[in-house]
Amino acid sequence: MKKLCAAWLLLACVLVGASREPVRAHKAMVVTHEDHATQAGLRVLEQGGNAIDAAVAVGFALAVTHPAAGNIGGGGFMLVRLADGRSTFIDFRELAPGKATPAMYLDGAGNATADRLFGYRASGVPGTVRGLEYASKKYGRRTWADLLAPAIELAKNGFPVSYDLANSLRSSEALARNVESRRIFQRNGKYFEPGEILVQPELAATLERISKFGSRDFYAGETARRLAADMARHGGLIGLQDLQQYQVVERRPLEGSYRGYQILTAPPPSSGGAGLIQMLNMLDGSGYEKAGAGSAATIHYIAEVMRRFFADRSKYFGDPDFVKIPLKELLSRHYAEERRRSIDPERATASAQLGPGDLHGYESGETTHYSILDAEGNAVAVTYTLNARFGSGVTAAGLGFLLNNEMDDFTAKPGVPNMFGLLQGEANAIAPHKRPLSAMTPTIITRDGKPFLILGSPGGPTIISTVLLVTLNVIDFGMDVQQAVDWPRFHHQWMPDELRLEESGFSPDTVELLRRRGHTLRISGYQGDVAAIECKDGWILGAPDSRTEATARGY
Repeated sequence: MKKLCAAWLLLACVLVGASREPVRAHKAMVVTHEDHATQAGLRVLEQGGNAIDAAVAVGFALAVTHPAAGNIGGGGFMLVRLADGRSTFIDFRELAPGKATPAMYLDGAGNATADRLFGYRASGVPGTVRGLEYASKKYGRRTWADLLAPAIELAKNGFPVSYDLANSLRSSEALARNVESRRIFQRNGKYFEPGEILVQPELAATLERISKFGSRDFYAGETARRLAADMARHGGLIGLQDLQQYQVVERRPLEGSYRGYQILTAPPPSSGGAGLIQMLNMLDGSGYEKAGAGSAATIHYIAEVMRRFFADRSKYFGDPDFVKIPLKELLSRHYAEERRRSIDPERATASAQLGPGDLHGYESGETTHYSILDAEGNAVAVTYTLNARFGSGVTAAGLGFLLNNEMDDFTAKPGVPNMFGLLQGEANAIAPHKRPLSAMTPTIITRDGKPFLILGSPGGPTIISTVLLVTLNVIDFGMDVQQAVDWPRFHHQWMPDELRLEESGFSPDTVELLRRRGHTLRISGYQGDVAAIECKDGWILGAPDSRTEATARGY
């Protein structure tokens, strides 16, 4: 078995380049998409802050240095596991505005309209600022001003634009649609070159107000008033009352187990944690791993498991404050066995012939993730988002931050896919003050009561597949965390009925074997941007994703 795994690892290294070594530390680790943010988090830890403090500092820093996804105009989730074993899940997901209606994105002919994707009407009420403040006040210990200081400095004095960021800003059609965004991020066509300094004075002023007055500035103060006025001028739905009424929800994380490991992950309104546990339940005891990592047989079996979860997702998931989600039944071992029995290990199931499971009798775009472990053993996994790359493309006038297009994560019309190709049902229909269904899957895995693996990823629905694959690579195939993160990825979401493979990493023979099993294949770009931490043999191993400019730093 070990020889077989090693053979496949060698093949993957030949195809995608040898995986680098993880970053090693003895006490603490920060892994994020962008190095200025990584440094901000590490500095907080070195100055005596805990993992929650560092997570807040990173969140604000990424709002400056990673405008495609880092944000104060979006929302997300923070999963916390404290050193004493307590855990919590802080939900600062965006909300539909009070004026939202189920048919707000349908034209006279009943067709879905583009304003759910671009412009002022695409945005839900942002939750990031209130969510980070909530976490800081309840679980942190550094001052609020200390945590915002790195972000303010980066916005006020600027930072060098990386090669990837320069290309991202230049190529964004969403930014080009909005006057403010085009001025700030594209310099009205005089695009940033790598190494040039991006200074954001309007964002710096907004962050300084938030630092001085707390989240009340964003939700009831000057920033709130200016945002609401800008929305009103452009036909947006977010009003001052929507901002004033926004509340964070603290929830109980979902818990599962897999081969002696304990899984702590995201509850609804994310479908990601439930998907991770349900798919692990289907895989547990199946023997799928005997064919080896990267084999056509293994890929086929995991893809069939993914197919079945996403079929269930289309029907049963929504905001738990609005709909009853049969989680107990969906996550039961008995239900997993029922779903597993329908898998043919040699042949793909046609999605058109596979619907959501019968519970009778049982009852991502652009996002970013970061993982942090402090010297005391507190672990934090944060995934937050603008939904699409640069969100709605709208920069709030005079405020310097981009707004989300999270309303597309609702069901605009049953049977019509969203921007990620996902089919969603009535449980996720638009309603005032409702949270849209998410795929974000911040996850902490423990062994013998101690943190073992901290991970998450951006990527829309592929988030769930990506987190599953990295978890399996570590637990079932014995890879170190950096190998697990760098390993080629794939994704199946039921509809459309296609198995997506990253364009690098799969041999022609494997591709052909998958076709012979009946899979319709789609070769796509890279999938996800994992930030992971593994605790192993007395070391803390940080694994930034080699697909991106992500970094890890520890001490």
